[in-house]
Amino acid sequence: MRAFYSFSMKKISRSKIDLFLSCPCCFYLDQLCKVSRPSIPKFTINDAVDGLLKKEFDVYRNAGKPHPLMSQFAIDAVPFQHPDIEKWRKNKIGIQVSHEATSFLVYGAIDDVWVDKTGTLYIVDYKATSIKDIPTLDGRDAYKRQIEVYQWLFRQNGFKVSNTGYFVYCNGKKNAESFNGRIDFDMQILSYEGDVSWVEPTLFKIRSAMDAQEIPVSSEHCEYCAFREEGVAVLRERTQSVFPVSLTT
Repeated sequence: MRAFYSFSMKKISRSKIDLFLSCPCCFYLDQLCKVSRPSIPKFTINDAVDGLLKKEFDVYRNAGKPHPLMSQFAIDAVPFQHPDIEKWRKNKIGIQVSHEATSFLVYGAIDDVWVDKTGTLYIVDYKATSIKDIPTLDGRDAYKRQIEVYQWLFRQNGFKVSNTGYFVYCNGKKNAESFNGRIDFDMQILSYEGDVSWVEPTLFKIRSAMDAQEIPVSSEHCEYCAFREEGVAVLRERTQSVFPVSLTT
């Protein structure tokens, strides 16, 4: 049976767009049936790194100067000073656009925005990790889509936005002789050339999926759907063996 929903102007976040691309079935269950994927533990250390980076870049934002890391990687820009910067960073608010054709209020919470001398904006995302190899964007399609949705949102709000986005990568060092209550990080900036051409067509696909009379097919590689299907099959089998008459579906 189809779940019914009021489509006045539905809010849809950047992460929910990515959920749809990951598995349309999981998206449908989450948004229309209110059955979400199991939650995972919060990455509180990553949140702490994000918060500290924002404070640090804000010092240079208020001074109108480039952060030393930006100068180190020859990025001719400064952190963007704008009265809405804090609102753009807030979860469940972020930067928003009303997409009238689909009745979606699309939004996403950014980490940072930089601006060059021509007024062109560069979308920036912070990433904290701890790996042996030098961080790359290979296989990080979700990261790339994240930047691209933000680029699309800012353009829809009338800003001049570069295709180039940046990831500030903080890679925790594991080779220290002792912990001593601190972790040192190697800091790098990775650039990425975004392509937002997929964003609006995806919004129309999401609208079509939500308006359809059938639940979308699961993604071939969705571990959550595979778990549900296998679990239900086992439960049905065991219930049938104990209560062979009562099981009707």
